[in-house]
Amino acid sequence: MLSFLAKRLLQLIPTLFFVSILIFSLQHLLPGDPALVMAGEERDPAVIAQIRQQYRLDQPLPIQYVYWIKGVLSGDFGESLRIKVPVLDLILQKLPVTMQVASMAIVIAFLIGIPAGIVSAVKKGTVWDYAANLFALWGISTPNFWLGILLIFLFSIELGWLPASGYVRPSENFRASIASTIMPAFVLGNAIAGILMRHTRSAMLQVLESDYVRTARAKGLSERSVIFKHAMRNALTPIVTLGALELGTLLSGAVLTEQIFSIPGFGKLIVDAVFNRDYAVVQGVVLVTATIYILLNLIADIAYILINPRLRA
Repeated sequence: MLSFLAKRLLQLIPTLFFVSILIFSLQHLLPGDPALVMAGEERDPAVIAQIRQQYRLDQPLPIQYVYWIKGVLSGDFGESLRIKVPVLDLILQKLPVTMQVASMAIVIAFLIGIPAGIVSAVKKGTVWDYAANLFALWGISTPNFWLGILLIFLFSIELGWLPASGYVRPSENFRASIASTIMPAFVLGNAIAGILMRHTRSAMLQVLESDYVRTARAKGLSERSVIFKHAMRNALTPIVTLGALELGTLLSGAVLTEQIFSIPGFGKLIVDAVFNRDYAVVQGVVLVTATIYILLNLIADIAYILINPRLRA
């Protein structure tokens, strides 16, 4: 186990290195010049030259990359070209918001998707199977923006139970924080629950037809024991990977939902940075997102081994 962890951690170094090069290079392929944006409407050549010199935009790209990566390694992601705030401060301010919403969404998805998938597989061909498949189809095909607006209309305007928009930090008021994030978390989790249900059903159907499951039933074990102790453990392996990948996707893919509920998270930060040619913010946010995504993959691999000891060999 330790050697596996050491190998995987060593693989992270070249992976993150190439990811950082890709992020830096692709960012500069975007049209527009940040120096012109910062210079304002007058676009004084002297001001533009000063901005280029101050942010090293007049240097060749490899030199700019070296300066940037040296700063990143020392915890300095640079400064926002637009609002003059350290990028690291922006990341530390916005990331917990998106992490909270994404974590709640993935918990909701697991609580709905996995039980629905198990019931659908065990009760194959029954009304429960058709109902679970119908729910999965609903979750996958329902647009997030439509579901979000519908929930706001029902729970905020009609019933007045939840706030329509805004965000409250858990440290300020935990109950108000849950109330302000439960609707966006459900909107995001609803779609993932449908995907998880389909994968859980497929994995369970495959496992339930295995020889060792038939042997367990032939020994007279209860159906509950066969499903939860023997079948579900092996069926969970692909579900863990899918859950980790979906959580990583939520960290950067919840832009529309954050806009609908006015959540000041990571997605809104990166969209604003792209439109304003704020290179430092885009590079910092994308690098942090990619690093979290890679670490979630590592956690999924570790969970693989913990769930299925045969993979330790």
